[in-house]
Amino acid sequence: MISIRLALCILLVAAAEHARAADTPRDISPLIKPILEKHKLPGMAGLILDGESISAIGVSGVRKSGGTELIARDDLFHLGSCTKSMTATLIGMLVEEGKLSWSSTIGEIFADKKMDPLWRAVTLEQVLTHHGGAPADLNPGGLWSRLCKRKGTPIEQRIELLEGVLGQPPAAAPGKTYIYSNAGYAIAGAMAEKVTGTAWEELMRKRLFDPLGMSSAGFGAPGKAGSVDQPWGHRANGTPVEPGPNADNPPAIGPAGTVHSTLGDWSKYIALHLQAAQGQPRLLKSETFKKLHTPGVGDDSYAMGWGVAERGWAAGRTLSHSGSNTMWYVVVWIAPGKNFAVLAASNQGGDVAAKACDDLCGALIADHNAHASPKPGEKK
Repeated sequence: MISIRLALCILLVAAAEHARAADTPRDISPLIKPILEKHKLPGMAGLILDGESISAIGVSGVRKSGGTELIARDDLFHLGSCTKSMTATLIGMLVEEGKLSWSSTIGEIFADKKMDPLWRAVTLEQVLTHHGGAPADLNPGGLWSRLCKRKGTPIEQRIELLEGVLGQPPAAAPGKTYIYSNAGYAIAGAMAEKVTGTAWEELMRKRLFDPLGMSSAGFGAPGKAGSVDQPWGHRANGTPVEPGPNADNPPAIGPAGTVHSTLGDWSKYIALHLQAAQGQPRLLKSETFKKLHTPGVGDDSYAMGWGVAERGWAAGRTLSHSGSNTMWYVVVWIAPGKNFAVLAASNQGGDVAAKACDDLCGALIADHNAHASPKPGEKK
């Protein structure tokens, strides 16, 4: 006869196994594979976030076109312009500490710099919502070519960008016209560096990545040259690009889009904003998150690093953004009303990758809805 003590042990082991199974994300690799094959991409990854927990994750394809190394769950993906909301979140911390304010002007922070007079009154808030008049194109005058030479420290490179941009009139009247601008976010990053005396990269690690446990997060193209230890980026035509300085944009525009991370670690950051949008803030106050999630004056769709839109499948308001350095493509959608988010990534850039990531997001949303437990009184 089985003893009571043994029976209790068996029950405890069974309960522990059940808990572990419940905590293990579902493998959605089979969902990703046909989308990858349809669009003929080297590799893709997807993740569904339920509240703070990863409920499903999957990968498909290879790290390098023509190679045999398979994409793994813990591989790194370049996040491109999804870096922008991270920079804005960092700025929010500095605002709360009184080092900056949303109304801080370029003229105040860089009083020692020569600039076209119209730049002096441009505010930090205008820059972060793409209403500061910063240009979309850095090619005029050869500025982009100079930045691509990567001379000096990252701080010095951003000062070179700053001086090059401010030496010309704004591309549009500040405060009135929306112009999506990497340069604007580079200027915001330079403002943070000016008031702290610390490089943007170090600020991001200490203030954001470390507190969130994002140990995989870094900057530039992931992986080591000469190896396929991580996914390689691929140009829109499918050509693989070996890791190294030329596999990403220069550090001068780092605050606009040079972060890389595993999808799992990226989801820790996304959970921060998902919870905050539901009134459960961490790291920042509720009013700061509200500012980050509110579109700029005269624009009802772009906040500080987030696109804002109403979607039926989300039961209301969503936060979203895509990111690409032309060799990678990622997308995130956050649905606060449904308490979930979806992340999609590809190690190729271009329109085909963008369409594939959109298709994957749609599939992830459908998959989430199929597995989500309905709320009391709600039909599944």
